[in-house]
Amino acid sequence: MTQGTTEDAFGARRKLRLRSGGVDYYSLDELDRRVGGDVFSLPFSIRVILESLLRNCGGRFVSGEDVERLASWPDSVGEELAYLPARVIMQDFTGVPAVVDLAAMRSAMAAIGGDPKKINPLVPADLVIDHSVQVDMFGSAYALMYNAEREFERNRERYEFLKWGQQAFDNFSVVPPATGIVHQVNLEYLARVVRESGGVAFPDTLVGTDSHTTMVNGLGVLGWGVGGIEAEAVMLGQPYYMLVPEVVGFRLTGALGDGVTATDLVLTVTQMLRRHGVVGKFVEFYGEGLSRLSLPDRATIANMAPEYGATASFFPVDEETLRYLRGTGREEELVELVERYSKEQGLFRTDETPDPRFSETLELDMSTVESSLAGPRRPQDRVLLGEMKSSFRRALTGTFEKELPPYMYEEESAESFPASDPPADTAGVTGEGRPDAPEEEAPAEAPEPAEAEAEVELDGERVRLRHGSVVIAAITSCTNTSNPSVMVGAGLLAKKAVERGLRVKPHVKTSMAPGSKVVTEYLQTSDLLPYLEELNFQVVGYGCTTCIGNSGPLPEPVERAVEENDLVVAAVLSGNRNFEGRINPHVRANYLASPPLVVAYALAGTVDIDLTREPLGHDPEGNPVYLRDIWPSQEEIRAQIESALDPNLYRKQYANVYTGNEQWNEVEVPSGDLYEWDPSSTYIQEPAFFKGLSPEPEPLRDITGARVLVKVGDSLTTDHISPAGSIPPDSPAGRYLISKGVEPKDFNSYGSRRGNHEVMVRGTFANIRLRNQLVPGREGGYTVHLPDGEETTVYEAAVRYQEEGVPLLVIGGKEYGTGSSRDWAAKGTFLLGVKAVLAESFERIHRSNLIGMGVLPLQFAGGESAGSLGLTGRETYDVLGLEDLSPGKELTVRATSEGGETKEFRVRARVDSPVEVEYLRNGGILQTVLRQLLKEGSAS
Repeated sequence: MTQGTTEDAFGARRKLRLRSGGVDYYSLDELDRRVGGDVFSLPFSIRVILESLLRNCGGRFVSGEDVERLASWPDSVGEELAYLPARVIMQDFTGVPAVVDLAAMRSAMAAIGGDPKKINPLVPADLVIDHSVQVDMFGSAYALMYNAEREFERNRERYEFLKWGQQAFDNFSVVPPATGIVHQVNLEYLARVVRESGGVAFPDTLVGTDSHTTMVNGLGVLGWGVGGIEAEAVMLGQPYYMLVPEVVGFRLTGALGDGVTATDLVLTVTQMLRRHGVVGKFVEFYGEGLSRLSLPDRATIANMAPEYGATASFFPVDEETLRYLRGTGREEELVELVERYSKEQGLFRTDETPDPRFSETLELDMSTVESSLAGPRRPQDRVLLGEMKSSFRRALTGTFEKELPPYMYEEESAESFPASDPPADTAGVTGEGRPDAPEEEAPAEAPEPAEAEAEVELDGERVRLRHGSVVIAAITSCTNTSNPSVMVGAGLLAKKAVERGLRVKPHVKTSMAPGSKVVTEYLQTSDLLPYLEELNFQVVGYGCTTCIGNSGPLPEPVERAVEENDLVVAAVLSGNRNFEGRINPHVRANYLASPPLVVAYALAGTVDIDLTREPLGHDPEGNPVYLRDIWPSQEEIRAQIESALDPNLYRKQYANVYTGNEQWNEVEVPSGDLYEWDPSSTYIQEPAFFKGLSPEPEPLRDITGARVLVKVGDSLTTDHISPAGSIPPDSPAGRYLISKGVEPKDFNSYGSRRGNHEVMVRGTFANIRLRNQLVPGREGGYTVHLPDGEETTVYEAAVRYQEEGVPLLVIGGKEYGTGSSRDWAAKGTFLLGVKAVLAESFERIHRSNLIGMGVLPLQFAGGESAGSLGLTGRETYDVLGLEDLSPGKELTVRATSEGGETKEFRVRARVDSPVEVEYLRNGGILQTVLRQLLKEGSAS
């Protein structure tokens, strides 16, 4: 289905002649003539959105004025537009609750007398099951088979539900488990760059229910992560309402030096852009350096857009795009369509292409990039390889000793850095565009860590654990496993290490979870896989694993030693997220690194080491072996890639992508247009979002007498609000599952239970590392019930407040809701009875998700905060002025202290557009869509 109309308001429909026949398109060149503008000096990413508006102009959502407004960019920055992406992509953690919502909407539609079949995707949607495999077994040739079997045992009920959805809904397909990570499957197989439907060609665009959807931007496909509820609305034919973005141009020059990886580059870019401030903006890469970046390198940079805060991070189509399409086995007819269409539409970049106009620009000479990691708790906290030892020791005697998570440091929020760093408008770049140099030429003298160690026995060997011991080393995550250069680099490093007689330390839990089976194929073809396996980096599964928190348990002796001796042990992973409590509940220091460095740290067994000066280990003769001795050259890596990669590898692995998993094929499928909810299920339950829905919404009213449920500082993540990892047996969610007869060994994870709102609401604000300022000195999902001051869990306090008819607030600092595009962070907030979240600033996706659930985001006035206003969180609150809510309206908040004193202050409703006001009035996006569909049914 194409979203184009037959009205052709600008007379821009043209015919493109191809060897395979003709196809129509909507000409940006003709639009440029009609509006007398300067369309071809716009950023490429804006041109893509402009084409969507042009093609859909004259329909229900897009007017000619909308097209002309965007064509006048940047004058239109900040204005609302109705964007209609070509498709939607989901993974199973976010996809299961999305399909649950669609099933519940069908039930609700039937309950209020409508046609349930109206609830059906009108836009193609793909769901890739990749988040459910856990690393239960490792270091064994049987790990892949064992983990896959456990995955099906745990998740069969969820998989049955997804297969029901596949047969019940049109335009909805499911890629089975053990195929690969959603973003790599998207990059290698699903993405088309240019799509054709109904005889019309148009750019391949999408939104996804995973924040790293941006990875496909590296292929010239514009897409980004949204909340599940927003994606559902798009699937149902609604536009994605957005504000016209600023576009930051990022010029790349030079080339990466020998020994420097794409991971080092992306960690540098992440630090620069997070410092500069790009939240809510597009980033577009340009400059001659693009021609020296492979497409997988571009995808690595694009993948981490959420970590530097950008909505999208776009690389235009060019010769490298065409080369990648051919190299991954796409048909030649598609490659011709992409080339001819992109060139005809002014969407094709060359080194001679004039630089577009940008809102602002940054620059990086890639030859200045150095080998790096990031951690121990945030992706933007880059650490040079040579400074890892001193950096870890400073964290050990500072951050970890104080036991304060990063969002408690007011001066270290995602947007605010210590005074010694450059100001926001210049941070991360100098006059030459180089990354900021460290303040000292050599690492500062590192303090000796406090004496703490434990001896454990593993496989008959006595092993000492200390602060900094690496207990998890994981080659994981779409960010890097999609990139042959770093995967082959890891294999070559492993080969050299084995040949020198090195081995991984026994206390390290190793794993390799490729993003697709193609990776395993080319590692086998190049004869590198046996060396990785020799170092215990066997393939443990094809999925997200460690990066999403599915690292599995540590060996019991290690776990016990860590807990009993209060050891700060480390994980090193080739992922994109290292937030506290995410990777493993017993691992407090988590570092992002390239796959070769993951192998190196597994060999060293500790992060309390300077790998630029100290040996990784010793060969059988006792000679020291340094990292430089076994690090592969760029030429070695390039030669291996050229000999191992072949388009037929991709064609073979994706030939039977939907039917190749026999376990999936054997899953029984319930049938019917309406899902038969099983009240005894602990995985899938009909959510309470739509029950009792009236045909017309209630008017908005002021919030009065509200209490604060949770009060936090800066950079609170969606992981803190809605954890994805293990479910503790003594938590409200754990106790609920036990009451339903589920044994702790079968709890699975919070992420896998997102189809059951009873589990998820009990897990909201239940992260074991949450620091609620209402209960100082205590970590975890606790709060106080007021006014009596009784300390209890967040969930139990919320239940009591709801019984008492007391509305709730959450108070936060800067960048509230950073991290994953986790709709359950908003859904759980709503189900707890929270009516509004008051913060200094919001991360883009979470703010949208809150509105999508009918929760009001409120922003302190500039320069004000809970601290500056003296708010303790123990007051009662009134939010006044909601009856005539409008975009960005200033509201009054009245806080009354326990002693009866009142103070009033102004806040801004972060409801940024008229349609968001409409969503709030209806109680959320999906309620709005339901009522619209019901009215359309009544009118017909």
